[in-house]
Amino acid sequence: MDCRPIGVLRTPFTEVGKMPIQPKGACGIIGRIELHSGLAEGLKDLEGFSHIFVIYHFHCTTGVSLTVTPFLDAQSHGLFATRAPCRPNPIGLSVLRLRKIDGAILEVEGVDILDQTPVLDIKPYVPEFDRPSGQVTTGWLENTAPQVSEVRSDDRFNLT
Repeated sequence: MDCRPIGVLRTPFTEVGKMPIQPKGACGIIGRIELHSGLAEGLKDLEGFSHIFVIYHFHCTTGVSLTVTPFLDAQSHGLFATRAPCRPNPIGLSVLRLRKIDGAILEVEGVDILDQTPVLDIKPYVPEFDRPSGQVTTGWLENTAPQVSEVRSDDRFNLT
């Protein structure tokens, strides 16, 4: 497997504590993605999309924990039933609003990501492709997900 960062995220969050835990809790927070030189051509036609998937590396987390107590619950859950960063492959995914593109720099909104996070990929968000049809269930998050805008992170997953 050959996976290298294509750029870096610049955000106002220099410490893990007190960050929003999902983009929904980061309304109005602006950041930028600085692509590596030579990749700007890959942004052609992306400006027509309002939102993008940003796939990134949880670079400040080491180690794996197969059961975790997530920010939105006091009970332990299996890692794969959460979005905790202490994963076998520490990969994050956020849907961010694309505000503008200037050369190899993307200005994004709804940033819930630590500053200097390596970006692995960018893909356009397309509701017709990405929004599931039919009934959607959210498991243990059913009652706590509405709290996501108010909850902030702490260092529980900072295992370095």
